[in-house]
Amino acid sequence: MFQEAYEQEQRRYETLVSRKNEKTEDYNGLYDRYKYPVLTRSHAPLFWRYDLNETANPYFMERLGINAVFNSGAIFLNGKFYLVARVEGWDRKSFFAVAESDNGIDGFRFWDYPIELPDTDPNETNVYDMRLTLHQDGWIYGIFCSESKDPDAPRGDLSSAVAKAGIVRTKDLKTWERLPHLKTISPQQRNVVLHPEFVEGQYAFYTRPQDGFIDTGSGGGICFGLCKDIMDPVIEVELLVSPRQYHTITEVKNGAGAVPIKSPKGWIHIAHGVRNTAAGLRYVIYVFVTDLHDPKKVIAAPGGYFIAPMGHERLGDVSNVVFTNGAIALDNGDVYIYYASSDTRLHVATTSVERLLDYAFNTPEDPLRSSDCVKQRCELIRKNLNYLKMKE
Repeated sequence: MFQEAYEQEQRRYETLVSRKNEKTEDYNGLYDRYKYPVLTRSHAPLFWRYDLNETANPYFMERLGINAVFNSGAIFLNGKFYLVARVEGWDRKSFFAVAESDNGIDGFRFWDYPIELPDTDPNETNVYDMRLTLHQDGWIYGIFCSESKDPDAPRGDLSSAVAKAGIVRTKDLKTWERLPHLKTISPQQRNVVLHPEFVEGQYAFYTRPQDGFIDTGSGGGICFGLCKDIMDPVIEVELLVSPRQYHTITEVKNGAGAVPIKSPKGWIHIAHGVRNTAAGLRYVIYVFVTDLHDPKKVIAAPGGYFIAPMGHERLGDVSNVVFTNGAIALDNGDVYIYYASSDTRLHVATTSVERLLDYAFNTPEDPLRSSDCVKQRCELIRKNLNYLKMKE
């Protein structure tokens, strides 16, 4: 029984990780979606989940199960695509693990061992959502959420938590150095991204100030701040960059996503926005561009979302959600956006820097009122009908 079950599951695993991905027929001109997720819980090797000693595990049971693989940082090194994914066990704890691929759209395989971060914070309970920045100083930095139980929570309250921005750095994704948590004037921080270049000779961060673990409270949206010393990371001033706005995709909250992509026209930001619905929070991905020389200054902000959950992406542990914290831009201009759906699995969408710029600079901004939105759409219709009439 043991050997038969093991061989069957190993065949399924190899079939999965060897499967070729293919583009879907969905079209919008912005990007290509793919039929299969690039990482799922089934991509975790069997030796992560099962005790392979037949004597100790005669029924071939999963001993340490994997619930989900999602929200992944991404980086391209030495001709390979690397993802540092959030892996969540059956016990609800998350950890980080590296998966690599030759082409970025399929064939991702996890390294044998997950990442063992230096355990420097005794109160830290959970870690997740690492952004990877190859910085101008030569280090690869990982900025992630470090979650702890709220020490000031009332007795019996086991859900109140504190979120901080943890920082690690590495040269090879194997050996990691833990740095102090980022300090800001905000009570809590999540979805923090390190800018890849020095700004005014300092390290630059995109932050998301929060009053509480879930609620942003007075937090106005995605902010920008400078830090003099990465070994003592303190931001004294946070300047609002991409604000939350009433009755938009960022009404409830928004946060930085992937590390900004440098382009001839500006820094391309791929972020997430959240609004409330009768079915709960809905997460989507949106785009904006900041100035090359002043990366806190927004110079393009197309209205609406860029990616929203579709089809099976809408179902999972936390449904109706897409979220990104990793993208790769190659020297030839190709862009790979790694986004998770419903806190369950990880997908890729492919586009290009040229397409992203066209989208960002030529898509109208959100006029913020229904009456103005219909005028905006009627203007497009009028222009198109006149154009088609001229072609007759």
